[in-house]
Amino acid sequence: MKNINPTSTDAWNVLTEHFKDVKNLNLREAFSQNSNRAEELTLTEGDFLVDLSKNLITKETQQKLIDLAKECELDAAIHSYFNGEKINATENRAVLHTALRTQDTSSKVGEKVTAALASKEKMFAFVDAVNDGKITAANGQKFDTIVNIGIGGSDLGPVMIYEALQAYKNEMTLHFVSNVEGDHVEEVIKKINPETTLFVIVSKSFGTQETLTNSTTIRNWFSKKVNDHAIAQHFIAVSSNVQRAVDFGIDQENIFPMFDWVGGRFSLWSTVGMSVALGIGTQNFQDLLEGAHEMDEHFKNTTFEKNIPVQLGLLTIWYNNFYKAQSEAVIPYTQYLHRLPAYLQQAIMESNGKSVDRNGNPVNYETGNIVWGEPGTNSQHAFFQLIHQGTKLIPAHFIAFAKAKYHHPDHHNKLMANFFAQTEALMNGKNQDEVIKDLQSSGKSEEEINKLAPFKVFTGNKPTTTILIDELTPRSLGKLVAMYEHKIFVEGVIWNIYSYDQWGVELGKILADRILNDIENSESDAHDASTTQLLQKFYSINN
Repeated sequence: MKNINPTSTDAWNVLTEHFKDVKNLNLREAFSQNSNRAEELTLTEGDFLVDLSKNLITKETQQKLIDLAKECELDAAIHSYFNGEKINATENRAVLHTALRTQDTSSKVGEKVTAALASKEKMFAFVDAVNDGKITAANGQKFDTIVNIGIGGSDLGPVMIYEALQAYKNEMTLHFVSNVEGDHVEEVIKKINPETTLFVIVSKSFGTQETLTNSTTIRNWFSKKVNDHAIAQHFIAVSSNVQRAVDFGIDQENIFPMFDWVGGRFSLWSTVGMSVALGIGTQNFQDLLEGAHEMDEHFKNTTFEKNIPVQLGLLTIWYNNFYKAQSEAVIPYTQYLHRLPAYLQQAIMESNGKSVDRNGNPVNYETGNIVWGEPGTNSQHAFFQLIHQGTKLIPAHFIAFAKAKYHHPDHHNKLMANFFAQTEALMNGKNQDEVIKDLQSSGKSEEEINKLAPFKVFTGNKPTTTILIDELTPRSLGKLVAMYEHKIFVEGVIWNIYSYDQWGVELGKILADRILNDIENSESDAHDASTTQLLQKFYSINN
């Protein structure tokens, strides 16, 4: 990929001038002046409808953003991405999570696809054998519980997918242990029967501090409750470090590979999804992969004008770099997706939270934005006040499924009414004349109206993107997650940053190891005054 500073492009300069002309765009007026606005700014891809019309853009804005993408050579970057070039240059790696969800072994990354298919075949055979009762616990009973032990991408992705597909779960009960906090481990193990539980340890290095600590604690507990000899039948590993996993007590046949060309936060499609596959079955997991592949093909082959991830990424650039919006809300109108915002926080902020460009120079423009959210309608009773009447511009993604999983039309109609109403309210707001008219209709006196009116005005013009999907299925979920993955890629290319390393995670780990040594030896001298004071307080409470 070429390293192009976006602010040095002609397109960026054109957008800067264009922003001066449209920064006060009024969405109400835009719709009244163009009866085709909704149609012109809506994208479709199979069961997905993405309505961009309530955003602070015009068709001209959209075209100028596309010009920026072209000048930054996004098309060539997409080609490099899918063809396995080492676009993660600081780690000298390809970025090929897309190879995990295709069957095409004839492409330039065919060798990687073949390896992924073989890995999936081994995982599926194991999952089917466990779910069919052919692989059993040490006592001969069928496993009924899975505990996934991992952190970061080995936890957030699998948790999000499993929670989202509760309507597709089998009789297995899944638990996830991630935090190194001992209390977290205790709260999980007190819920499970060790004699019918399968433990899945997910760690590429088999040395991640949190995962190894939790795994060791759980193994020791298991040995006391059952015995050492049963470990090999109750513990499996997803790891690249076979020897460490074997030394831990895991049968080599039950170690499933990870690939260095798949980043942790994009690995749920691989054997990292073992626990998910055990919980929803291999066919549903395959459907998840096929949905993601469908979005891959859309992203790879669709013109920028109609390309959903491209358009979503360009909107983030528009708001982040021109409107100076610091955050983006993701609001799914389904409780099934309650873990999606947390998953996207890692996927987006760990990827694009960079301040150095691909040339190694400090950037002189804004990059990654803050991502947050919560399911509707709960969120309406939490942070919507800030979005409606606060002082910050917060572009928001509203996600909903037209068809519910269960037949409760009264519930679903009310949910969807709120979904549609909120984006309309955020766009239209409520001006002073409308507020006064409503207060008059409610019988308020002139004095009361004058007192209350300022507080009931909503300026509106708050930008939203509506993503309406036919139904939540494994396939549509795969498609949705892949859509966000490619949106991340688009933003990273245009910002001229490396989206697939995460050096910012490392410093804290190194310091934590040093402080752990201090804690174990009750030392606190080699730190700043604040940290020293905190350590001494910790020692005084625990000694």
